[in-house]
Amino acid sequence: MQDKLSIARRWFLKDCGVGLGAMALRGIAQGATKQPHFTPKAKRVIYLFMAGAPSHLEMFDNKPQLAKFDGTLPPADLLKGYRAAFINPNSKLLGPKFSFAKYGKSGAELSELLPYLSKVVDDIAIVKSMNTDAFNHAPGQLLMNTGSMIFGRPSFGAWTTYGLGSEADDLPAFVVFSTGKKGPSGGNSCWGSGFLPTTHQGVQFRASGDPVLYLSNPEGIDGRLQRESLDSIKKLNQMKLDQVGDPEIATRINSYEMAFKMQASAPDLMDISKEPKHILDMYGAEPGKPSFANCVLLARRMAERGVRFTQIYHEAWDQHGSLVKDIKQNCKDTDQACAALVTDLKQRGMLDDTLVVWGGEFGRTPMTQGGTDGRDHHPNAFTMWMAGGGIKPGLVMGQTDELGFNVIEDKVHVHDLHATLLHLLGFDHTKLTYRSQGRDFRLTDVHGKVVKKMLA
Repeated sequence: MQDKLSIARRWFLKDCGVGLGAMALRGIAQGATKQPHFTPKAKRVIYLFMAGAPSHLEMFDNKPQLAKFDGTLPPADLLKGYRAAFINPNSKLLGPKFSFAKYGKSGAELSELLPYLSKVVDDIAIVKSMNTDAFNHAPGQLLMNTGSMIFGRPSFGAWTTYGLGSEADDLPAFVVFSTGKKGPSGGNSCWGSGFLPTTHQGVQFRASGDPVLYLSNPEGIDGRLQRESLDSIKKLNQMKLDQVGDPEIATRINSYEMAFKMQASAPDLMDISKEPKHILDMYGAEPGKPSFANCVLLARRMAERGVRFTQIYHEAWDQHGSLVKDIKQNCKDTDQACAALVTDLKQRGMLDDTLVVWGGEFGRTPMTQGGTDGRDHHPNAFTMWMAGGGIKPGLVMGQTDELGFNVIEDKVHVHDLHATLLHLLGFDHTKLTYRSQGRDFRLTDVHGKVVKKMLA
């Protein structure tokens, strides 16, 4: 009896094509596009993650009163219950290090560090009232990317591809670059898939050479031999998939096939020398020389080819000291390309359905660290900007107190930001869920509200 049952089970899974394994592989292979809850404004995301936490006080949030009280102690009532990462909160105030001016019809104030962004202020929305729960880098980056300070939750990019699928047949749906001095403190978990199928995790590309390690065939291996090898491996994996129905086997089959396709598509994609000179100059990109600018230009090329979510981590913004020197260099490395991306997408008619997000994991303290040339981590208030994909252009939203310490108007928590971005992608954030460990999880956990002021 047992043998008959076993034979019947194998026949059902394999030949009927309705087993868990077959459904898993079909879901991944066809996966392509899926239907959101309602018509989306944005079809894709380019996330410029400034890891290390840029100082809002040097770039976006002009505080004349902070300059006035430079070198004095902050009010005692301001510090009640406040916890800094490293400094004694009772440290002297530090005035802004750079001058500000107003730009565009919106009258947005930007510092002298952002000459290129100042030219596109009427195309972006600046939110000066962000706040978060984390005051150290790894948990802060995890919260901003996954909605939780705990390792193992799916990233925003993974939720996006889980909800929308992929438009690209020969490229990953979710691509990650890392520029700057080092990778993010949160590590690979910042773009991980958590408990979602691993096909939704970000695929890290390199900025030069082979975009993915071992993409080129070794000497003596041609396309035909590789195809035959892959077909044999696929048959073996398919046999195991039919037996046990593990969707991770389906993911493995899909990843091998994707890698094979990328051998043809990725080298052409990564060759930015094919871009016109005026485009290279606009971004400040130099073919063959790894840079943030090159990666931002690649993000636009990926958006054109159907990549759903591209994220660039520029880990260089942790200015506990050498604030003036280092933030100048940060902005020199990033400002031109960020503004060029907005301009380039707009002139190609892509900005309307491409959501661009810029920001880090938290802000910097109004109090000094390292003498008079550094700031500590600050979760209470920081600035981000967004563009395209249904974001209201020319918006300057939110306000902090006169020292840039606390948000006093239009507070936007990380969970609210996630709820709003998912809304632009066509999702009710309370309904984009995945059952794991006996309960339904979502990017916003049990929090978050859509910030309607940010919507066009």
